[in-house]
Amino acid sequence: MAARLVWMLRTTGHDAALLDGGIDAFPAASLETRCVTPDSAQFTPVPWPRESLATIDEAASGGAVVDARDRTRFDGHGPDPVDPRSGHIPGAHNVPAREHLATDKTLQPIKQLRQHFEAAGVTDASDMISYCGSGVTACHNLLVAEFAGLGRGRLFPGSWSQYAHTDRPAETSPLPN
Repeated sequence: MAARLVWMLRTTGHDAALLDGGIDAFPAASLETRCVTPDSAQFTPVPWPRESLATIDEAASGGAVVDARDRTRFDGHGPDPVDPRSGHIPGAHNVPAREHLATDKTLQPIKQLRQHFEAAGVTDASDMISYCGSGVTACHNLLVAEFAGLGRGRLFPGSWSQYAHTDRPAETSPLPN
């Protein structure tokens, strides 16, 4: 969820960042433990930048479309635990967001992160559309691609939960032999 918030803030022109590994990755001695009253701040809403979002038609048109869901949901064998049908957007590539993390829950080295995207045909994220089940972990892929030096991609916010409720075609991955 933090990646979605950070992506939304940054996309609308506000400074935001993630802690690599989350709060557990930082020594307790370096964390503030007393109650702190934050300074008041002004937040001015702005419209969503069109160049940061992709429509269902754009996601369905193919190209560098990546699905951040785990491989089981992407493959589409068996019922989807959330949506009315299984599978993925035809032509999409699976880049599971959770696979960007090392065992200690920090990000893997940049070289490995780039390899995840390059295996899906993404060498420049400006051509990438990221989706997942509901538009949350897709933001993790967008932030990781940017962190890895691939640039900024676009979010299909409706993601599979929108797509699965249409009569558009869906794909499943071949069953292993």
